[in-house]
Amino acid sequence: MTIFDELKARGLLAQLTDEEEIKELINNGKAVFYIGFDPTADSLHVGHFMALCLMKRLQMAGNKPIALIGGGTAMIGDPSGRTDMRSMMTRETIEHNCECFKKQMSRFIDFSEGKAMMVNNADWLLDLNYVEFLRDVGAHFSVNRMLTAECYKQRMEKGLSFLEFNYMIMQSYDFLSLYEKYGCNMQFGGDDQWSNMLGGTELIRRKLGKDAYAMTITLLLNSEGKKMGKTQKGAVWLDPAKTSPYEFYQYWRNVADADVLKCLRMLTFLPLAQIDEMDKWEGSELNKAKEILAYELTKLVHGEEEAVKAQESARALFSGQDTSEMPTVSLSDADFTEGAIDILGVLVKAGLTASRSEARRAVEQGGVTVDGVKVTDIKTTYTTEAFAGDGIVVKRGKKSFKRVKA
Repeated sequence: MTIFDELKARGLLAQLTDEEEIKELINNGKAVFYIGFDPTADSLHVGHFMALCLMKRLQMAGNKPIALIGGGTAMIGDPSGRTDMRSMMTRETIEHNCECFKKQMSRFIDFSEGKAMMVNNADWLLDLNYVEFLRDVGAHFSVNRMLTAECYKQRMEKGLSFLEFNYMIMQSYDFLSLYEKYGCNMQFGGDDQWSNMLGGTELIRRKLGKDAYAMTITLLLNSEGKKMGKTQKGAVWLDPAKTSPYEFYQYWRNVADADVLKCLRMLTFLPLAQIDEMDKWEGSELNKAKEILAYELTKLVHGEEEAVKAQESARALFSGQDTSEMPTVSLSDADFTEGAIDILGVLVKAGLTASRSEARRAVEQGGVTVDGVKVTDIKTTYTTEAFAGDGIVVKRGKKSFKRVKA
């Protein structure tokens, strides 16, 4: 199976231009491709997983990835998929976030000996002469056509700023700059980026002639991939200081039954034949598939040692064994009133509920246990002694656990 066939079999490709040329480049290791990452936070999250895994797969097949950090475009903000305008970030914040991205990407991509590049579009965007840019690049874009793009249409009712309206042109200019500077001949992005990507391909061909070699491919479920990065309690980050390896493991261990095979194909590097065998699994066997998924992805992000710890801790939780690796929250003296704290306060402090009213509902609905014992009385209290030593294990529902210590 060629790498192109494998990408299709794993469900990663949706729309593309020039399929035969793309197939030729990818299968023969001749693609110099880029994927962009806007540094809107100081950590990548699981919504970036698909792009990172794709870059790794293509690099393993001999192609050269360019990780484009959007230090320049982040000054504006991508309107795609948004109903409001992004908050402005300072240059210092953007630069800090870029450095964090570099460190995390190195776990996926080999940047040694010219095998890959990491560049920042701030290098060419921030010093542009506005009038020259309009004459050189803006002349190639039709406002009428831009307004038909999905990323703009969904913002028209609430209002689209002129600042954001420039995003498509700037992203297109990124592709032109990468093409001219580094020989980049291919770009990948999510399905919500299709209009922006086509703009880049068309800009190269209009400006440099029909013979200019530029391709675009979108990822089939990248918009869904972005949703993967969100849970009820916020984003699932790749930074262990934000999301512990155990919490990361548990996130993937608890994916829906309908999604586990899809995630195994798109995000792991297990052979397709092995994953296809799991298609026959049903019922409790799907839990084994979820364990495999969680272990493989935790190993990819945090290393094998942390993956083993997380898996053992998760299994121990259900068997009553040692759970020392479980995420832990520590209470301070200020959390106690006259030496005690009620169950509602414990749930809020542990981050298992967002408020006391939510905690009350969880208890009343029978969804809370402490050290394996269901708590049904909202007035249940615990003294400081209960949190000494290893503390207590608080569980909400089937999927959320925390060790709480004093």
